[in-house]
Amino acid sequence: MILSDRDIRKALETGRVKISAPYDEVLSHIFASSMDLRLGNTFKLYEHSKFAILDPKRPETLKGLMRTIEVPEGEPYIVQPGEFVLGVTQETITVPDDLVVRVEGRSSLGRLGIIVHSTAGFVDPGFHGTITLEISNLNRMPVALYPGMRVCQIAFEQMSSPAETPYNMKPNSKYQSQVLPEESRLSSDPEFMVKHPAAT
Repeated sequence: MILSDRDIRKALETGRVKISAPYDEVLSHIFASSMDLRLGNTFKLYEHSKFAILDPKRPETLKGLMRTIEVPEGEPYIVQPGEFVLGVTQETITVPDDLVVRVEGRSSLGRLGIIVHSTAGFVDPGFHGTITLEISNLNRMPVALYPGMRVCQIAFEQMSSPAETPYNMKPNSKYQSQVLPEESRLSSDPEFMVKHPAAT
């Protein structure tokens, strides 16, 4: 069940859902079944000319390979055709243990060729932090994105019951309380962890 505009407002008023922005501003971004979040001013992109491959079995190939760019107020970040860059929402969100948040791109940006998530369109119950955006430009023309513009929409789905182990209680929750765009921590997944043979 997706929360309606009235239920989103109620969840914010009671503190069940928390969004780090002035309340009046948040209210103006609520629509019939979703609400919009804004683009932050920090971006990360891979230094692809310096490294040969991203390999989750070799953690050193996933760490420290991204350049951070801070965009000054009023200036755009230009997403080049075919470019992949990590962005972040301006708002921090806190999700209760009985709701799931779905992240979707805005139709108006999609019509320019901008995708805001490759696969990570799902925010777990119990999550707290900003939302990292996986931004790609499918257009053949560069597209300007301005920090502070509405960049994505989120919908809230009611779970059948509260999560037994919400994200904030999960051991080694990789992205809890993130602030900046966070690069992949895939190499810390159990299937990629180095297993040392037992001593004999």
